Amino acid sequence: MVNALRKMTNYLGLTEDDLVSDAQLAPTPAPRRIMPKPSAELAGTASPRLSVAQPTLMAAEPAPVLDRIVTLHPRFYSEARTIGEHFRSGSPVIMNLSDMEESERKRLVDFASGLVFGHSGTIERVTPKVFLLSPPNVMVSTEVKAAAADASFFNQS
Repeated sequence: MVNALRKMTNYLGLTEDDLVSDAQLAPTPAPRRIMPKPSAELAGTASPRLSVAQPTLMAAEPAPVLDRIVTLHPRFYSEARTIGEHFRSGSPVIMNLSDMEESERKRLVDFASGLVFGHSGTIERVTPKVFLLSPPNVMVSTEVKAAAADASFFNQS
């Protein structure tokens, strides 16, 4: 393989025969994994031939604290960056698009849909012009709304 590569590079004029050595063209070996030695506690319990690898416990990142919900009333599409910054920081965002023109409203909803998809969140329509963007650590339940619609005591007729 090394000879074929050397011949090809010489033929193309990229190298000269004297300048390329086998050591330069030879692939470098992959680094070896070194297993940690068993701890002193295991040395007395395990046989000398049997080593038990301890699982490495990684500290879990604390979940971001949900301390606020951001409500925005954008008038122009250029305010999409503000929506994205608040959502990326982990805050749920309520977008009230009632002050926007129809064409810009559609663009902003498309932007918000991509933003939510890229960060594994959810987007829900609250009213025809109000949307809730929820990050993945926030669960939005619509069970209360469905249960209230089925309750008979609200029906006054």
